[in-house]
Amino acid sequence: MIILFDLDGTVIDSTEPIITSFQHAFTSMSIEPPSRKDIMSQIGHPLDMMFENLEVPQDKVWDFVANYKAKYREVSFEGTFLIEGAKEAIKDADDFATLGVVTTKTSRYSAELLEYLGVMKYFKTLIGREDVINPKPHPEPILKAIEEIAPEYDKSKIWMIGDTPMDIESAKAAGVRHVAVTTGYASEDILTSISDYCVTSLPKAIELIKAKS
Repeated sequence: MIILFDLDGTVIDSTEPIITSFQHAFTSMSIEPPSRKDIMSQIGHPLDMMFENLEVPQDKVWDFVANYKAKYREVSFEGTFLIEGAKEAIKDADDFATLGVVTTKTSRYSAELLEYLGVMKYFKTLIGREDVINPKPHPEPILKAIEEIAPEYDKSKIWMIGDTPMDIESAKAAGVRHVAVTTGYASEDILTSISDYCVTSLPKAIELIKAKS
C-alpha cells in the first residue's frame, strides 16, 4: 500500500510563517498586504498562483515570490509545527504502507522542515512544486510520486490524504483513493461534498485507510 500526504494543513501548520512572509513580500514592494483571511484562502496553491490570485501583476509575481522565500527561510522553522497527532499517525502508517509527500511547496524547504520536525525519515519520496510542470489539482504530482515509489502499483491500494479541494481533485484525476481531513484550510462542508471520506484528524484518516484496506 502507498499513502501520500499533503503537507500544509495536513501534516504541518505553518500558517504564521506563511502569513508573515506574504506580508513581507508586499511591504517590501511598498504595497499594503492583503488581509490574513485573503492570504489563508490561497494556501495550498503554488506561490506564483497565490500572488496572482491576490492581484499581483504577472510581471511582478516572481519578485514577490523571491521576497516571500527570503523571509520564509528566516521564520519557517521557528513558526512551523506538526499538527496534533500527525507524528503518531505517520508512524502508524509506516507500519503497513510506503509513504510519500505531495506538496505545492518547494521540495527542498519541505524536506528541511520535515527533517527539523523529525519525520522526514518516514517518507520514501517528496514531490514539490519544482518537481512537476503541473501542480495540484493536476494529477502529475501524484503520478510522479507513485512512479518514484512503485510505478506498477495497483492504484486501488494508493491513497492521498489532504485538506483542500486541490488535493482531492488531484487524487481523483490520478485515479487513486482519497480521504480529506478538516485540519487545514478548507471547510468541512466543501470537503464532504467532493470527497468519498472526510475525517477530523490525520490519525482518523490512517484508521480509515487501514479499515478499508
